[in-house]
Amino acid sequence: MEWFNVFGLIFIIIIMIPNIIFAIKCKDGFQNKWNNKIVEISEQIGRHGCFGLMIINIPGTWFGFWSDEAFAIYLIVNIVLVVAYCILWIVCWKKNNIFKALSLSIIPSVIFLFSGVMSRSILLVLSALIFAPCHIMISYKNAEQK
Repeated sequence: MEWFNVFGLIFIIIIMIPNIIFAIKCKDGFQNKWNNKIVEISEQIGRHGCFGLMIINIPGTWFGFWSDEAFAIYLIVNIVLVVAYCILWIVCWKKNNIFKALSLSIIPSVIFLFSGVMSRSILLVLSALIFAPCHIMISYKNAEQK
């Protein structure tokens, strides 16, 4: 089953847990105060691409890990990043500042880009390169406009 990445699925599920809890607890949800439709649409395209491509490896665009060691590094680094993401969600739960906005947008961006590079997934790298700057900019602009 080279087309299916169970570890990518697990990473996506774990980083979605705090977001789902936030959506349940904060019924009003996230209010985007910075309206830039091009950046928002690009972010969503990149986000959905990253989510899907973390889980599904499309033949011809994904070339697998260089070695068992590269796969081990992929697992270790992503586990550390996912744990850091969850810890920062907990620590910054009640806060609404630039540190929270940047850390909670940079970490998933790094997870997606790192995963794409390590698994040699061209489409995941491209999706991450679309998602990362857009997501970070939207998060920063919204935190800045409190």
